[in-house]
Amino acid sequence: MNNKGEISQFIQKYFLHFNAASVVDAAKGYEAQLDQGAKMLVSLAGAMSTAELGKIFSEIIRQDKVHIVSCTGANLEEDLMNLVAHSHYKRIPNYRDLTPQEEWDLLEKGLNRVTDTCIPEEEAFRRLQQHIYKLWKKAEEEGKRYFPHEYMYQLLLSGVLEEYYEIDIKDSWMYAAAQKNLPIVVPGWEDSTMGNIFASYVIKGELKASTVKSGIEYMTFLADWYQKNSEKGIGFFQIGGGIAGDFPICVVPMLYQDLEQTETPFWSYFCQISDSTTSYGSYSGAVPNEKITWGKLDIDTPKYIIESDATIVAPLIFAYLLNM
Repeated sequence: MNNKGEISQFIQKYFLHFNAASVVDAAKGYEAQLDQGAKMLVSLAGAMSTAELGKIFSEIIRQDKVHIVSCTGANLEEDLMNLVAHSHYKRIPNYRDLTPQEEWDLLEKGLNRVTDTCIPEEEAFRRLQQHIYKLWKKAEEEGKRYFPHEYMYQLLLSGVLEEYYEIDIKDSWMYAAAQKNLPIVVPGWEDSTMGNIFASYVIKGELKASTVKSGIEYMTFLADWYQKNSEKGIGFFQIGGGIAGDFPICVVPMLYQDLEQTETPFWSYFCQISDSTTSYGSYSGAVPNEKITWGKLDIDTPKYIIESDATIVAPLIFAYLLNM
């Protein structure tokens, strides 16, 4: 505890049982993975970017405490939206009490609600659209193809968004990732606002679907990355559930079973933060041991499950890793 700051010391002193103890155990397990030279994948489901997780996750990226990210298309774009339109967001603390009419009124004002936070249509979605369309079009004209996150990296690194910045750039996890060219996989990117917008251009005949690389290509990229980086182990830190978690974790059984590369190591650490309770047929609600039967985790893989709100828990674990 000597090199740890007050937040880390607090959770070690008071987080002693149940989910609280799991937070400390998982944080120490994550740190142990890094200490032994293992790499770490972090998966982001839910609206983590709109929850402004970037304020601390960006520092995790800068300090090389994550080596690859799997996230939904929403988290990819919503970090940029928060960067360029933060002052136009509207917070609705009483969101549980809204009537259907009040929800409709928000729609008519161009405010798309994510729990207690509304993302502004014009300043966020459309502002990104006008700039990223140019990158899609340019790539197509040059006969080039890129992954969804690579277009976002180009957008950030080109500087065209700088005039719109409304938060400190160091709080954007996507900017930190772009600077490091951090590997990202974005399964199901089509299920995002930018994915929908891209599809609309394809339907209108203005762009070809092949201009953005596909989910299958993300999987083949991930398989190659895993093989090249798993010598000392790769851990899996899962925030939420869904496709952001299930897609990348499947790379191990694919390599081992489908490609018959039986020397492929299992994931060397697993932690899931989720408020999905153990349930029937649910990926998010499955206990980690179920993943042994799918060839994802080994018998002795350190496994942690924290049944809590990731917006509370993830910053505490990241704070521990940063010695705060």
